[in-house]
Formats: sequence, C-alpha cells, structure tokens
Amino acid sequence: MTFFFCTVSAQKSLPLDTLKLKEAKDMLADDYGYLYIYKNKDFSFTKYDSLGRQIGKMMLTVPYKVQSVQNPLSLALFSENAQEMKFVDQNMNEIQKVDFKQKFGFIKMAYAEDLQQLWLLDDSTKRLIQYNFRNDTMINAYPFDISFDDLMDLLVYETKVYILTRKHIRIYSLKFEKLFEAPLENGKRFRRENETVLVVADNAILKYDPEKGMVKVFEDKDAQIVDKNILSYFEIKANKLYIYNLEKIKETKLQTEPENKQETAPPVTEPSSEKTAGEEGKKTEEEKKESIEKAPDHTLQKLMEDTSEVQAAGV
Repeated sequence: MTFFFCTVSAQKSLPLDTLKLKEAKDMLADDYGYLYIYKNKDFSFTKYDSLGRQIGKMMLTVPYKVQSVQNPLSLALFSENAQEMKFVDQNMNEIQKVDFKQKFGFIKMAYAEDLQQLWLLDDSTKRLIQYNFRNDTMINAYPFDISFDDLMDLLVYETKVYILTRKHIRIYSLKFEKLFEAPLENGKRFRRENETVLVVADNAILKYDPEKGMVKVFEDKDAQIVDKNILSYFEIKANKLYIYNLEKIKETKLQTEPENKQETAPPVTEPSSEKTAGEEGKKTEEEKKESIEKAPDHTLQKLMEDTSEVQAAGV
C-alpha cells in the first residue's frame, strides 16, 4: 500500500452544534456544501447547510446505510434489516422505495448505479444481480461465491466489482476473477469521482491507483469521522467540524516543497606546469565560454525536473 497524503492545513471550523456532532455515527458532504449527519442512536438522517441550519430530517425505524450524497436530488439508502432501498430527494422526503423481499433471497448489499439500475449481492444464492427496478427486470446474474459476513460496501464500475470489507478491499471482474486485493482497516464506503475510486475510512481517505495500489490522500489520526467532496476534505475532531480546502492544500504543498539540492560542480584540474601562461589563459577563456554555453541547458533541465516534482505533489 502506498502512502501519499496531504498536510492538513488551511482549516476552518464550521458552525455545527457540538452535541449533534458528538452523537454522529457518520457524516457525508455533497458537492454543493451541504452536510448530512446519520445517528445510530435514533436512526435519524439530517441535512444541514454550511451555516449549520437544518434543511431536512428523516426519522428511520431501522438502520440504513447511506450510499452516497453526490447527487443530492436522489439519495440512496439501503437497509439490510428491512431488505429495501429508499430514494430521498433534496428535502429529505422519500420519493421511492424498492422492496427486495418479494423478489430475491437475502440481499446483503445494494449499489444504485443510476436512477434505473441496482447491483445486488444475494447472500442466499451467492449471486451478483443487475436489476432494473424501474421496470422490475433482472438484467444479469453472476455467480459470486464470497463470504458476505464482514461486507461494508459495494461498487460496480466498468465491469469491475469493488468489494469493501472491515479489513480489506478486493476488486473482481464480473467473471469472479480476483484482480486486486489489499489490506485496509476501518473502511466504510466507496466514493467515485469520474474514473477515480476512493475509499472513505474512519480517519483517512484512500485512492485506488491501478499501478500503485491504495494511495492515502488524506489522514488525521485524531479525527472521529472524515469525508470529502470535489472541493474540500471534512472531518469531525473533538466534536468539532473542520473543512480543508483542496486548492489551499495544494498551494501550501507547493510553497513548502523543498528546493532541489544544487549539483556539486566538478573539481577543476590544475594545468600542467609545463604549459605556458598563454596556453593557460587561452584554456581558461575557452572553459568559461563552454560553461556559459552549457548553463542554459542545465537550467532548463532543472526547471523541467522542478516542474515534474510540483505536478506530482498535487493531491
């Protein structure tokens, strides 16, 4: 596992009541800056704006897993206990419910790919099911004989199946071929940003890189909960909510990037005592001229190296 994470700087505290944050089981941030707090104590799911004002609230009767809030117009919530998935609008009103009990065995995890299709892990038949819930049609079913006991999340993207457990991340093909596996402690859910797949853990966020494996992009060991949207990282620490702007983090990294060490100039060889002073003077002038002619190339090379390092430093 590769470790490359940003320095948590340029932070600001957001005005949310300490008691609300203390009881939070999970926190999510959408790309418009709204925050969502889920509490296990009363199974409540509440939406707040950036000033801490409540926008909407749901009181659920059983535990639900919030899949994602990236599309705030349609939030997907799955309940293993109730064997159903709810879709909620931007005001936290239920707009649709999909009941799995009548059609399937026991669904261990569900992933809403879009507003029509679901991917379901059926524990009773050990299958991965592609299901169009709009017209109640099973599109495909793939044998998927894995243990579902410690399953935390599921994501399907471009014929790859991402499985998150309490201690690992695994990636399979739809033919049940294992493509990747890595240890990962306390993973909670996946987040996909275009072609990038991220894992949100208790106090860290990691990115899957096909060449490097799991790359840690944010971490604060003192945090209770972390999350991100397209602009910022969020964390609850000491029952306070903090935000870290991605652009400011990049600027900080660029400013604090250590300067490259200057290359040591090669030692100058003393001229032979047999050479005349005129020959020495002529050679010295030629060396100076040669040094001046070579300097721009060396400077350009260093500039290219510096630019590459700065680009690599971005989060």
